[in-house]
Amino acid sequence: MNNVMEDFLNAELMKGIEGFDPFVENMEDFLDEENFNVEDMCVDNEAEGGEKVQDFLDEETVNLEDICFDNEAEDGENLEDFFDEENMISDVHVDMDDFDISIETDEHVLVNSFLQKGLLPAISQKFPCAEHRFCLKHIYENMRKYWKTREYKDHLWKCATATTIPEFERFMREFSFFDMKAHEWLSKIPAKHWARSHFTGRAVSDMLLNNVCEVFNSKLRNGRDKPIITSLEFIREYLMKRICNVMKVMNKCNGPLTPTATKILDTNIKNASQYTARWNGLHKYQVQGPWHDQHVVDMGQMSCSCRKWELTGIPCRHAIATINEMADNGETVKEMYTYVHKVYWLETWKTAYSFKVDPIKGRSMWPRSECPTVLTPPPHHKVVGRPKKKRKQSEDERKFTQSQKGSQNQSQSQKLTRKFVTVTCGKCKHKGHNSRTCKGQGGVEGTSQGRV
Repeated sequence: MNNVMEDFLNAELMKGIEGFDPFVENMEDFLDEENFNVEDMCVDNEAEGGEKVQDFLDEETVNLEDICFDNEAEDGENLEDFFDEENMISDVHVDMDDFDISIETDEHVLVNSFLQKGLLPAISQKFPCAEHRFCLKHIYENMRKYWKTREYKDHLWKCATATTIPEFERFMREFSFFDMKAHEWLSKIPAKHWARSHFTGRAVSDMLLNNVCEVFNSKLRNGRDKPIITSLEFIREYLMKRICNVMKVMNKCNGPLTPTATKILDTNIKNASQYTARWNGLHKYQVQGPWHDQHVVDMGQMSCSCRKWELTGIPCRHAIATINEMADNGETVKEMYTYVHKVYWLETWKTAYSFKVDPIKGRSMWPRSECPTVLTPPPHHKVVGRPKKKRKQSEDERKFTQSQKGSQNQSQSQKLTRKFVTVTCGKCKHKGHNSRTCKGQGGVEGTSQGRV
């Protein structure tokens, strides 16, 4: 395996920073609308900046939420046994040496879960060096059970999106002044699981929501209720279509970076013009900008004290201002895209989708199995009513969906209701009837007006 693929699989297991897809500029280019349903995604459009859909269906992404297990075992009932190596690895026909991943010691594995209590001891035992994050949307749903106003949501997102610990502590103090009980409730959840200020930069991702899993579940809606072979065929055909659609998008790209990464970098370059950098004589710079925005950039460590470069892998405005200062001083500076992490390179994107799914012949051409064991289907009990295909929504999601449908129906209907409205005759100008049923109730004047 080449060096590019090794770097991609070792250090870029979780791709996609919040707010954009690192590989695709427009999700609509390869997501068909008939299968795509935003209601099944964990997207909070009211969040600060908006949480957009992240890259999903990455074979290299380690996400334990995609593993099917009993959801009722929230209290940790024997979930550690589920992650035994003999059950988790030996049954999968994949040579882990090709991926260069050490389950026990690798530090580039990121797990994003839904706050299942049983996963905490299991992941800490089987993945001791992995970073474990919680979906902020589900934290907010739990908070909404006790505190329902918009102010609580704003305080939660301010605390979660802060990238430095001093900024995080300041927002937490503001939250405590607003409501001490809510602050104490939130403080019981370790900040390393949901706040960016406590995230490590190993995963090159600052995502707060579990869209990686939610979008995958949304795409499998039409195949999840089918028999096992039909469901697998649905997934295989979808992967073939997705790879081809992504290849069409890649063929339109010209730059060294992916389209969305190029946009983010161009925005940072534009904002960097408002900052000035001062050299300390070695490899550190003090960068000052508007609104008392001052940070330290270490070009030797390729980091900034705002931690955005470390979390996302794309140089922040402070780092770009430093690079411009280095170029003005006559120092040797590489091209700007080389300071971006390789996960956002177009070459890495093409390497990730270089593996194709082979087509297969129809079921009538399949060879018959010679295994003497015959698997009989389980007994089928037909329940009353139409089978349910959609997932169960929470109470808040149902209210939001109903409000959206109601507003949409009102906007589509152009006619106003005539209920409780008294009609006026066009001939006699009297109320209570129209011109077609008028019999001259208005007298001679009304009749003459109607004839005219």
